[in-house]
Amino acid sequence: MVETGKTTQEFEIRDYLRTELMPHFMCPGCGHGIALRALLWAIHDLGIAKDNLAVVSGIGCSGRTAAYIDANTIHTTHGRPLSFATGLKLARPDLHVVVITGDGDSLAIGGNHLIHACRRNLDITCVLLNNEVYGMTGGQVSPTTSAGRYTTTTPAGNHEPVFDACELATAAGASFVGREITMHVTALRDLFVQGLKHSGFSFIEVISDCTEIYGRKNELGNSPEMVMSHKADIRPESYGNVVDEPFRPTDLNVGVLSQTDRPEYYTAYRQHFGKQVEGNDDPKKGGAVT
Repeated sequence: MVETGKTTQEFEIRDYLRTELMPHFMCPGCGHGIALRALLWAIHDLGIAKDNLAVVSGIGCSGRTAAYIDANTIHTTHGRPLSFATGLKLARPDLHVVVITGDGDSLAIGGNHLIHACRRNLDITCVLLNNEVYGMTGGQVSPTTSAGRYTTTTPAGNHEPVFDACELATAAGASFVGREITMHVTALRDLFVQGLKHSGFSFIEVISDCTEIYGRKNELGNSPEMVMSHKADIRPESYGNVVDEPFRPTDLNVGVLSQTDRPEYYTAYRQHFGKQVEGNDDPKKGGAVT
């Protein structure tokens, strides 16, 4: 991983945003904004310079978040942010490459790209914002929509099982896998810090909420109620559900779910072909790529 320096300056989110694009397009109560703040907070705490940061996103509400980050950003096609990020990382291994994607973007049309990104273990941090629905494009069912929930394409309720993204990432070979909810902002920031520092493919699922499209259709309450329900899922014995039905089953594991030490793809690739980096075998530690 690229070495970073701690910063002593207090975090001010406006320093990391393209304020000329405000107001943002997110609905009131959308959890994606909280996740974006936690991510930028982690980037600040690690002292990652904006010129050394590249953020790639696809299509959907999650895909629009990258546009607000004052760094090197790519807003690409549906399901393909990991493909673009792979090419970028191989061409510029000195950059911190972060992918922001959604449950539909990365698990449906982009599912195959996610599998192989995990398998390769290239040094990319992938942030999946999971709100259980295609929020921007009409409220259709997604691979993570909970059983029984109503969407525009499941008017009688969803009868498909929920896709566990973290289990998929672990099985496919991601060397760092974690999950957190938006209510635990500092814990989410800390998880992002660990993922950004990890050398290899880091997959972090953020349980977010879609109040306007998903919550209203399923009578899950307003944003605070949905977020509190996420918390109830983690510690059901301590926090009662604030709606009639839990947002998700009460067996949600959070934090670092798995972490392994295996060769990072770029380094292994260069070593295999006899390429070296001037002054350092690890291009992420300051050496120039030849």
